[in-house]
This record gives sequence, structure tokens and C-alpha cells, in this order.
Amino acid sequence: MAVEDEDINPQKKKAPSEDDKRRMKIVPGSLMKAVMRPGGGDSTPSDGDQVAYHCTVRTLDGVIVESTRSEYGGKGIPIRHVLGKSKILLGLLEGIPTMLKGEVSMFKMKPQMHYGEDDCPVAAPSMKFSEIYIVSGFLLRQVPKGLEMGIGTMTREEKAVIYVTSQYLTPSPLMPVVEGYEEVHFEVELVHLIQVRDMLGDGRLIKRRIRDGKGEFPMDCPLHDSLLRVHYKGMLLNEEKKVFYDTRVDNDGQPLEFSSGEGLVPEGFEMCVRLMLPGEIALVTCPPDYAYDKFLRPANVPEGAHIQWEIELLGFEKPKDWTGLSFDGIMDEAEKIRVTGNRLFKEGKFELAKAKYEKVLRDFNHVNPQDDEEGKVFMSNLYAALLPNLDQFRSLFDCVKNLLHLNVAACLLKLGECRKSIEACNKVLDANPAHVKGLYRRGMAYMALGEFEEAQRDFEMMMKVDKSSEPDATAALSKLKKQRQEVESKARKQFKGLFDKKPGEISEVGIENQGEDQAAGKNENDDSEQESDGDEAQEFHEAAAEAPRKGCFYRFWPTSGRLFSALGLDRCTIL
Repeated sequence: MAVEDEDINPQKKKAPSEDDKRRMKIVPGSLMKAVMRPGGGDSTPSDGDQVAYHCTVRTLDGVIVESTRSEYGGKGIPIRHVLGKSKILLGLLEGIPTMLKGEVSMFKMKPQMHYGEDDCPVAAPSMKFSEIYIVSGFLLRQVPKGLEMGIGTMTREEKAVIYVTSQYLTPSPLMPVVEGYEEVHFEVELVHLIQVRDMLGDGRLIKRRIRDGKGEFPMDCPLHDSLLRVHYKGMLLNEEKKVFYDTRVDNDGQPLEFSSGEGLVPEGFEMCVRLMLPGEIALVTCPPDYAYDKFLRPANVPEGAHIQWEIELLGFEKPKDWTGLSFDGIMDEAEKIRVTGNRLFKEGKFELAKAKYEKVLRDFNHVNPQDDEEGKVFMSNLYAALLPNLDQFRSLFDCVKNLLHLNVAACLLKLGECRKSIEACNKVLDANPAHVKGLYRRGMAYMALGEFEEAQRDFEMMMKVDKSSEPDATAALSKLKKQRQEVESKARKQFKGLFDKKPGEISEVGIENQGEDQAAGKNENDDSEQESDGDEAQEFHEAAAEAPRKGCFYRFWPTSGRLFSALGLDRCTIL
């Protein structure tokens, strides 16, 4: 066998880019991330991608340094950067590529990760600070705006004189309106600092920290669904502040244990506990709609009551990380969460149920490799003994994922988000167009939207691909027929008499001569009502053809071509 010699030129090692050199300066612990709201999909941006994002920069004391959001003084326009090319803070250069679309995260940065970096390519705002948060926030205004801005720059036990011009002397409970002065001087000593957080942004649900907890905020908070242990005392927010429950008294001194994300405590209670550190004590003031008006109300709590809780977070257990679990372990964890989601769905807590199903889908994306080579290594290392066939492994995962997508679709349908429900069904039907349950659920969403042709196609396809689904499909088609008839009947009544007026007269849609209606009601019988469909359709056809010739003007409610089709009209000319 002849072999030809070839010149082999060793590839030159690519020189590191400026961003690579900056990344080499990163030390452990200088950048911390907490996911506030998970994103969607499974792809993250990389060098060369253009990213658009909103950003709010705050000091550790909570003072907003700068923001793109209008509610924090920005222009409301997101930042657009090309990763690897645009000038960007080192912390964001490292952090943004870890985010999914729609995700909201908080990054806590040491000075060398933001404006304190040597030769930082981004100009620093005119403010001194060490560590910062990149996060959104809200400050409840109890003092004039200018005084609040000045106090926000102070540290505990600091004394300062704050000069506030008239334009920043906004009305407040602290002092009366000052008129006729260009500037007011305030001598301030910051004796004590209590974190106050407006949870809803409207002043109704307020969390006040009474005792600091242990750890870093918010990285060490139970942001994700966890098993929590708390002591709490519940009080009615009235003059007496009557205590209606105290775990130390009414629960034999035992703390309350509950799993977050399952609707086991009032919504306002859980929202605040998720932002507490272990050992922290907080005082929460809660409105009725986030307390017991939408939750099982204790007997000694009246309807519409405002509540105050004193809560101590003793500790929490984070959910299991699926990485490294066996196949059986993964499926057991998935089944537990799915069963919880089903329970929440039956209880009518559709938003919480949807969150459970979506959590399993996200975790599946982390443990189910999409690349063939990765999959082989993954299987050989973790599941070779239990499931040596990679195709079988993926098939099982896909089956469970399909059911979860359809459960999400059912929740969205209950929440009235029909378009999103259809999108969830399409994730299943795009891969398997003959999936019976997917066809049924999508058909129901189309029917809810009034898109009857699309719904009918899905129900008929069900019977075509699976004869055993014929009873369900037949029942759905019967419901579809009834709903379509109701829509068409309503349309006929609305447009009745529209084309009966003489030239030059205006007919109000849906408004008929009451005297004529009463006379007609006395003389009409069931037979004439049954024959009205064909007669009215013929009249509409004739009127539509004659309308341009007569030059009549018609005024009626906006409608669509589908409605005219239901009325038996090919078109309607409006002058």
C-alpha cells in the first residue's frame, strides 16, 4: 500500500483575547449568582451573540447606582451588547453567558468584578462603593426624596449634614411642606438600620427585618422550593393586635414545617420567607388577598382581615440535586414532584401546578444529554448497569417529558392562556403528530379560542390514528358543534335586520324595533324558527349583493371574516 508523505504544519496556539485575559483575573468567591426567576429553553448566549438585557446596579446598602428600568430612573430601554466585542463589566461578562432567555438573576460582585477592576473598560458612576448587587429593588418613601437619597449613602453610626434643595423636598409624614426655601439642611445620625422590603411595590405587603440572619443575601435564602422550618406568631392588624396563633404556644413549642411552592401557607407568608436568611426574624404586614381571604382561614380570623406575622426562619433543606442520581432515583424524584403538581391542579392551584411540571422539565434538561457522544459517556458512567441502551433511556425520558408538557398545557388552558397552551402541545406534536392526548388538548385550546376548524381537525385526527379514542373525540366534536351553533345563533341575532332598512337609513346592529319584536314573538312558532337559518342566509346574500348598487350606509360592530362565513355571507361591502 502506497503512502504519500504530507507536510504536517502544527497549528499555532491562538493568542488569548482581551476578555480571556480579564477572565484569568477572576478569583473564587468574587462573583456570586442567585436565580430570582428561571428562564426558558436550554441554550445560553456565547461569544459573538448579541444579548439584550435590563440591569439595575445597587450597593450592598440598597442604594441604586444606575438602572435601565424607568421605575428606577432609567430610560426603560434595555442594553444591547455583543459578547466578546462590547465593553462590559467583568462580572456581567462572566455571568450573562450562564443565563437563559427570560431569566432574572442577582449577581453579587467584589470590586475587582465591577468598576474596581484595573483598567475597567466601563466608566464608573460618580459614587464610591465596594461590593455591589446587580438587582432590582424598591424603597418605601417615608421622608422627603432628597433626604432619603442622602441617607441611602450613609453607614451605621455615621453622622452627616444633608443639603436638600426645594425640588427634592417632596411631601412626607416626617415634616410639613416647606415653602419659600431654596434649600434645607438636615443633621442626621444613622443610629440603626432595619431592612424594609416592599414585596408588591404598592406598599401593601411589607417585610421588616428585626434580627439579621446568617449567610449571604440572597444566595443563602430559600429562593427555590424547599422544606422550611419556621416559628411564627400571627396577629390581627387592629388596635388590640390580637394573637390568633403562635407555634410556640399552640403547637406544643414545635415549629411549622412546610414545603414551599405547594400552596401550604398563605401566599404573602411564603413570598417573605423565601427572602429570609436562616436565623432571621422578620415582621410581615400582609393585606387580606395575600393572607387568608384566598386561603383556609382560621376560625378566629375574620374575613377581610389585615394580618401581621412575626416569623423566624430556623432553617431549610434544599431540594435534591439530580446530578449523580441513578435512573431510578431520577424517576422517583420526578414522580414525587409530578404527583404534587397533580394535587395542586385538582385543588385549582393551576399556577403552582404549572410551576411543578416546569421544574421537572428543567431538571430533565440538565440530566438528559442532547449530544450523542455526551450521551454515551453519560450512560456508560452512570446508567450502564441499569440501562445500557441509550435509545431506550431517551425514549423513557421523552415519554415522561411529553406528559409534563401536556400537563403544562392543561394548566395554561385553565388559566385562560390558550395560545401558550397550544404552544405547549406543539412541543409534543412537532415530534409526534399522532400523539392522541396532544391532539385532544390542542383541540380543546382551539375550541376555547373559537377556532373551530382547527379544533375539528385535531379531534378527527384523534379517531383516525387511534380508534380507542373515538368516545372522547366524539364527545369533543359534539361539544364543538354545540358551541359553534351558539356562536352562529348569537351572530344572527346581532345582525338581524341589518340589511332591512331603506336606502339612506342607518341600522344599529343588535338594536331592533321593540314593537315589531313583540308582534313577531306572538305570531312565530317553532316551525318558523327551525326554517329561519336558510331564509336569513338567503336574505343576507341578496342584501350584500344589492348594497353597493343602492349606496346604503351601514354601521355595525367590528367582526371577522369567520363571522360573516357563519352567517352565510361570502363578503360584506361597507361604504
